[in-house]
Amino acid sequence: MIITHQKGRGSKIHILLDGEYAVTTDENFWCDNYISDGTDIDDEEWQDLLVKINYKKALNKCADLLSRRDHSVKELRDKLLKSVDPISAEKAINRYIEAGYLDDEKYCEMLVSYLLNTKKYSVSHIRQECFKRGIDREIVDDKLESIDVDAVTTLVEIIRGKYLSKLEKENGVEKVIASLQRKGFKYYDIKSALNRIFDDEY
Repeated sequence: MIITHQKGRGSKIHILLDGEYAVTTDENFWCDNYISDGTDIDDEEWQDLLVKINYKKALNKCADLLSRRDHSVKELRDKLLKSVDPISAEKAINRYIEAGYLDDEKYCEMLVSYLLNTKKYSVSHIRQECFKRGIDREIVDDKLESIDVDAVTTLVEIIRGKYLSKLEKENGVEKVIASLQRKGFKYYDIKSALNRIFDDEY
């Protein structure tokens, strides 16, 4: 097979075999693995080159995704598998784990803090969100056990911020309770929060 290359848009390099497009890589990779146009390569040499190209693509995709926001290992893997092969995805993930850029424990700690303090989620809702992102149950349980959550105070803040006007409407209290229960808060905590609010108001 005769290998040649063409410059693409930006830093892209298109590689051709016997005059037909085969794969795209980037200038940095091609500089490191340059093969002169017109070189005759066999299938084994081509497969070796393809493995390197796909691994570099997976590394670049990891870098792009992690530059946007932190991810759990599962989240990153799911996104990688949309554009790279499983072997390259796992190799890239392991590289980023070893480098310390991918850590489910740190990610879980950050996520729990954000959902608890910023989003005001209930503990059960936080647990569901962590599981949804593929974080191991032991890690989630450990992070949740280490936090001190005052559910009633959180609920008072939520109700004052989002639900106060709804309490005065017909069946308002019942609807607010139902809404907060759907968010994972316990009935007796909601009632305690409502009692505290009513005591302050009246």
